[in-house]
This record gives sequence, structure tokens and C-alpha cells, in this order.
Amino acid sequence: MRAAGRAVRARVRDRTAASDPGLLRLTAGLRTVGAIALTLAVLSLLGADVHLLVAGAMAAMVATFAIREKQPSAQAVTLALGLPVALASVSLGAVLNALLFVGDVFFVVLIFCAVYGRRFGDRGTALGLIGFQVYFLSLFVGATASTLPALCGAMAVAFCSSALMRFAVVPATPTGVLLRLRLAFRARLAQLVAAQVELLDAPADEMDKALEAVRVGTARLHETAMMIQGRLEEGTPDESAARLVQRRIADAEIAAERLGLLLLTARTAERADTLTLHLPGAPAPSVAGPAVPEEAVVTLRRDLQALHALVLRAGSGDTGTGLAHVRNRLLGYRDEENLPPASAAVQDVFRGIGESARAVLGLRIALDGPPDESDDTPATARSREELDAEDAAIEGGGEEAAQEEQTGLRRPTTRAAVQVAVGSSLAIVGGELLSTQRWYWAVLTCWIVFLNTESTGEILVKGYRRLLGTVFGVVAGIVLAGLVGRHTWTAFALVLVLIFAMFYTAPLSYTLMSFFVTAMLGLLYTLLHTYSLDVLVLRIEETALGAVCGVIAAALVLPVRTDRRTNELLGTVLERLAEVTEAAVGQLSGGPADELLDKARDLDQALADLRAATQPLIHPVTPLRTRRHTARYVVALLETCAYHARTLAATAELLPTHPSIAADPRLRGAAGRTVRNIETIAARVADEHAGAQVETGPSIASLLGSDAGTPRYGRITDRVLRHLERLDEAVVGLARPLDVPVAAPKG
Repeated sequence: MRAAGRAVRARVRDRTAASDPGLLRLTAGLRTVGAIALTLAVLSLLGADVHLLVAGAMAAMVATFAIREKQPSAQAVTLALGLPVALASVSLGAVLNALLFVGDVFFVVLIFCAVYGRRFGDRGTALGLIGFQVYFLSLFVGATASTLPALCGAMAVAFCSSALMRFAVVPATPTGVLLRLRLAFRARLAQLVAAQVELLDAPADEMDKALEAVRVGTARLHETAMMIQGRLEEGTPDESAARLVQRRIADAEIAAERLGLLLLTARTAERADTLTLHLPGAPAPSVAGPAVPEEAVVTLRRDLQALHALVLRAGSGDTGTGLAHVRNRLLGYRDEENLPPASAAVQDVFRGIGESARAVLGLRIALDGPPDESDDTPATARSREELDAEDAAIEGGGEEAAQEEQTGLRRPTTRAAVQVAVGSSLAIVGGELLSTQRWYWAVLTCWIVFLNTESTGEILVKGYRRLLGTVFGVVAGIVLAGLVGRHTWTAFALVLVLIFAMFYTAPLSYTLMSFFVTAMLGLLYTLLHTYSLDVLVLRIEETALGAVCGVIAAALVLPVRTDRRTNELLGTVLERLAEVTEAAVGQLSGGPADELLDKARDLDQALADLRAATQPLIHPVTPLRTRRHTARYVVALLETCAYHARTLAATAELLPTHPSIAADPRLRGAAGRTVRNIETIAARVADEHAGAQVETGPSIASLLGSDAGTPRYGRITDRVLRHLERLDEAVVGLARPLDVPVAAPKG
């Protein structure tokens, strides 16, 4: 019974960790709800009326979600500075509420300053958000000079409650967050291996579904790796430890992605294109008969399930003989003599399982320390020696290059501040024409659609999502208000539930978040005895008006077109891709060591920014279907390029320590064409009149006198050639959708 209970708890823990990496959403929801509940409890004991309860609850929510720093000390400073900002804001709101013109002008100035404060980092963003939201709060509860002392007291209680929840009840240290992210990485790695088992067993008519599960698992694993990368500096004791974890996370991610590609190749009896793993909706290669013999399927299934178990138990502290036996068997596939008799493609899958087992071993050593070595086989001992040599060679990273800073109106924060000020002015005028009492809803929507957006298209999509969530939220608000009636504490309990749902779903769906916000507002209006159907309908009208004002301001005032934004980010991705490729090939050719993994992660971050910026282009409401397909195809090709470049970088970093890898000076010349092609495409993206053409010619392997038709997985040179060839093919493939001319092959 105890063993069964532990197994159930472990499954629940793994699923929770995988669905919410680092438990960041759960922590944010619990912390915010706890701060509001504590504020309500204290204020109710002090005999506060409903208006003060609502004000305190909203202030506690703002004080909690506005602060984004990772270090607790920085959070404490920002929270301490936020209280006087909140007191000043609510005081000005109470005084200026009755002065129509002066109050409106000040509100616009406050909005400008709040957005402009983003240039000062997380602290400037948080203080600006607190100032704006608390001023809005004063309008919402109808603050006056006579109620100001009580409101200031409610603000103080709210900020103290937020501090207590943040630092005592639901603390989140950088080390703890990184630990939970590591657990999430392990859980998502196990989910990806499970999806690969399903791909092995999928019948021909369900291959597309199984392949999509592998795609999703690969993308989620990469997402978690990027989250870990962003937390390494604060969550590890020193730079060497951070680089070690970075190295092992990269190894595991690359090995898992390669295993999926090898399995797809063996399963479909044809060499799978790496793009197949990155292009959503791309059909699986056709299955021409039983590509994998039944006896090989049985063995592969057994070993994939063993790898799945090895991943799941890697961080559990289980060091029993059974686990060591499984690990030794899988690591044995790294030696040719241990491979079972099968076709070359199937043997590649077994080799991939061996490499994945090595990556899991390295990840466990980096995160939990070296396990017991008493049961090691020669293959396991060799893998451990390689990992120890790599760990010893890791040194601190170099200095980051200074980035050019834009000035004046070209600076994004200045441009956004001007745009939102103009949009808010329009929203104030239009909102007061709709309602002299609730005009601020239009301003709030205009403000929100500018948060974390850069282009007109992003603002349009965000406005659409907010309006959609608001419409459905109004319906929910009507139902909830009817059920609650005048039961104050029942309404507050439902408000807490909705707030938790709002924070838990915010990173997943902006539409869902808007739905929960609007439903919550219906309950707050009920508490303030101002609820009516007309009020909720007006909420929809004001939201639509605010979204329209935001789009108009973004389109007419210092506009950043979606095409321009995506082209800028595309140029950055291509620049990072050229840097990683050139540096990796240079090191593989015998050149000096470079910070390759750092460069690879810079490439991944640039690609993530591009992927986010293309959302307006690939959104279902986008009428230009051809453009939507082109954007998806280009991003998928770039993800393929990034995978191969990342793998080259990881292989190059093994040069100083791995006995089977030797520098080959010929690689530099053979890969020169690929780097030139990347630079040519980048130049064409920057200037559509650029006349350079993408080069084509003999395969890279043929330039080195290697037979690329029969690559041998066991030879590192052949693996490097395979990735260089796939990268070269993907780069040439980028030319067509980006309208870059391709030169005919010479000779």
C-alpha cells in the first residue's frame, strides 16, 4: 500500500511539474489569493465596510503581481517603494476625482510615466504598474478626500499582507524555483520519451497524431530548457555550476530530439527530414509496410520504456541494483558490439537510446552528485569518465558584448509611452461619451493592450482576445451575480477562486484570463451594490472602445508594423545563427574555444522572440492564409536550423575532452557556403533590393571526400557532416519563402 501511495504521489508530482514548470503559475495564484484573503481578514476584524474591503483586495492583488524581480532582496526593496507610490496615487485619485479636466490630464500623464518607467527594468515597470492600477482603483471605488485616511490604511494592510505571503507563507527563492524547473525538465523529458514509445507503436493511420504528440513534447522540453537558462545565474552558487547545469540540460534536450528523429526515420523506412519535427501539421512520412521487424519492435519498446523509467527515477534518490542494470544496458548501446542485429536505421535508434541514457546520467551527476559506481560496466565507466573530463574542463564564461541602445523616440519604452498616452486620451474622450461614471474601463483596456506588445498586429490580436474574454465573462458574471445575491462572503470566496484561475491561466491564454477578470468584476459590482445588466453591457462597450483606441494609436502614432517588427527579429535570428554556426565550425576545425552554448541560447532566445512576434500573422482570424502558412514554414525552418546549430555547438564543446572527437581543418572551408548563405538571406531581409544570391553546389560531405549516403553514427565526423548538410539544406530552403534568389549550381 505504501509503495502504491508513493507511486501515485510521484505521478501526480510529475504531471503537476510538467504542466506548470517551476510551479510558477501555482505559486503566483496561491500568493495572490493568500494576500487578498489575509487583507480581507484583517480589514473585516477592523470593521471596514465593503468599499474598503474591495479596495484592499484590489491593492493586495496589485502589490503581489506587479513585482517580477527574481531575488528576494530586490523584491523587498520594490515592495517597500511601492507603498508610498500607492499612497500618493490613491491620494491624488481621491483629490482629482472631482476635477474632471485636471484629473483626466493627470491620468494621461501618469499613464505616460508608468509606461516610460519600463526602461528602468523590473523595478520601474512594477512601480509604474502600481501607480496606474491604484489610481484606477481610486476611480473604481469612488475615493474622496473624506475616505482617504481609511483607504490609505487599507493600502498599508494590503502591502503588508502581500509581503507576508511573499516572504513567509509562499516564498520562492531563485534556488527553489530552479530546483522545481529541473524537476519539470525531467518530467517533460519523460513525457517526450513516452510519446516516442507511442510513435513506435502507432498504426499507419494514426502516425500523424503520434507525430504531433512528439512535436508538442519536443517544444515543451525546449520551453523548459529556456526557462532554466533564464534562472541559472540567480539559482546556482557560482558560474561554473551554472555552466555545468546548462551543459547537461543542452545535452539531454539534443539527445531526446535526435532520438525522436531517428525513431521516425526507422519507423517510416525513409530518412525523415528534421523539419518534420518542427512544422505544425506537417504529415508524417509514409509507412511502407512494417519498417521495423517485430522482434526489433519488442526490443526497442522495452528499451524506450527502460529509458522512460530511467528518466523518471533520475531524481528520486533510487540507486538500487535494478536501476543500475537498466542504465548499464542502455549505455552499452554506445558500443558497436552491443547493438542487436537489425537494419542500419534501427541500429541508429539503439545508438540514440544509448546517447540519451548518457545524457540522463550526466544530468543526474550535475544535479544530484555522482551515484554509486560499484555496479558499473565498462561502457558505463567510460561514459562516466567522459562526463568527468567534460565537467573538469568547464570554466567561467566571458563578458557579454554591450548592445547598442536606441535613443529618443526610437527607444521602445518612449514610443510605447507616447502611443499609450495618445490612445488613453482617445479612450477618455470616447469613454465619457459612453458613460461619465465608467469611462475608465476604456482607459484600462487601452493600457493593457500595450503591455508586453511591440507591433500593431500584436496589439490588435491582444485587443481581440480581451474583447472575446470580456463578452463571455459578462455572461458568467450575470450568472454568478444572480446566484450570489447579497451574500457578501460567498461573493468574496468566489472572487478568490476567480483570481486564482486568472493567475493560473494567464500565461496559457489571455482570453481565459480576461474571462475570469470580467466574471470577477461582476461579483465586485454586486458587492458594491452597483450591479446591473446595463453595467456589464457597458463593460463590453468600453472594452471594445479601449481596444480600438489602442489599435488606432499604435497604427498612427510612431507605428511599428508587424512586418517591420518580424523582419527585425528575423534579421537577429539569422545573425545569431551565423555566429553559432561559424563559431562551432571554427572550433571543430581546430580554432580557439568559444562560449558556444551561450551563443546557442542567444539564438534560441532570438527565435523565441520571433515566434512570439509572428503570432498576429498565424492567428486563426488572420485573413491572409498564404501569409500565415509562410510564417509558420519560415519559423519551422529556423527551428530546424537552430537544432542543427545547437547540436554542432554541443559537439564542438566536447573537443577538449572527448577522445573520439578530433578537429578537422577541412570543415571550415566546407561550411563557408552555409555561413555566406545565412548572411545573404539576412542582407535580403534587411534590404529587399540587395542583389546577392544564395549559393548551391555539391554536398558538404562530398567536399570532404566522404560518402554522405551512408553516414555512420559511431563516427563523430560523420555526425557533424550530417548536421552541416541538414543545416545547409534548411538554409537554402529559407530562400524560397523569403524571396531570395538562388543561384544555379556551378558546373
